[in-house]
Amino acid sequence: MYALVATAAGVGVLALAQPAESKIVYTPADIKIGYGGVHEYNLDINHDGVTDFIVGNTSSCDYPGCFYNLYAVPLGRNGINATGSIHFARALHAGARIGPPRSVTNFTALMVAAFYGSQKDHFISGHWVNVRNRYLALTLNVGGEIHYGWARLSVKVSRGSMLDIAATLTGYAYETIPNKPIIAGRTKGTDDLSAQDLSPDAALTNPISKKHQPATLGALALGAPGLFVWRRKESPLESN
Repeated sequence: MYALVATAAGVGVLALAQPAESKIVYTPADIKIGYGGVHEYNLDINHDGVTDFIVGNTSSCDYPGCFYNLYAVPLGRNGINATGSIHFARALHAGARIGPPRSVTNFTALMVAAFYGSQKDHFISGHWVNVRNRYLALTLNVGGEIHYGWARLSVKVSRGSMLDIAATLTGYAYETIPNKPIIAGRTKGTDDLSAQDLSPDAALTNPISKKHQPATLGALALGAPGLFVWRRKESPLESN
């Protein structure tokens, strides 16, 4: 009897020592953000009833033109993988490894920033210009523990007499194990991360044109007053 009890106790200790099973919680979606849809979408990535991120698409017109922003906002102590002093959100390819990212912002991250003027004074910047199925790298803080996740979006920028940014959120996911990396696009948990382990830097798309960086910083971060500031004094974009 003593031997049986000791054996059972030993098995119990071994069971407790086993690592927690990796689990990815994936949510499919079809949310249009912008023209024909909502202007802002409240993303509750772990379904606890609390908004973790906001993805928004806004425009405003004033002399001498119109300003357009597609953006993502982390709430609380959450973060978004971004680059530059104005925090341009990275657009990762499927298969990119998320966690820990090189740079995370807790402020608004611009996905697309544009100005459309009345006298051919136009520019469009950001990593999300005309992309399909790219990924925002998300950092979720739950009770002081860090979880990594992603949100998949497609973005189309159309130019006519006006400019239109149409974004569609097609899914999002997060890893339930704290501090465990997640692969962009992966919807099921696995410990094999090496097969599609890509550097976030290698997954950038549509890099920001240096020609238009100063205009983007002034005009799109501040609106019409910002364009006036830009024309008076250029402000360089911090490289990452």
